[in-house]
Amino acid sequence: FKVAEPAHIEEAIKRYSTLSQDAKKSGTPYIITASASPTHSDPRSQGYTLVVRTVFESKDDMDYYDNECAAHVEIKAMFKGKLGGPPLMVYMDMER
Repeated sequence: FKVAEPAHIEEAIKRYSTLSQDAKKSGTPYIITASASPTHSDPRSQGYTLVVRTVFESKDDMDYYDNECAAHVEIKAMFKGKLGGPPLMVYMDMER
């Protein structure tokens, strides 16, 4: 994400640190891993200042997060108007 204000970056890091416990599907946590960290100040970062990693058991869980998860709705609301442009999203299947 491109987040200009350092305080907003810290807020995101704090929020993502508990996301895997806070986000629930059918009353049960369903996110395997959620973490966030700032990028290094480097031209290769291309203006991105925050990296977020969210790992799901399945594509269905990822779709639930994107479309229905109340915890994700809260995060989106918290950062509305605080991001510079759309995020860079990378979706992949890989071994944990």
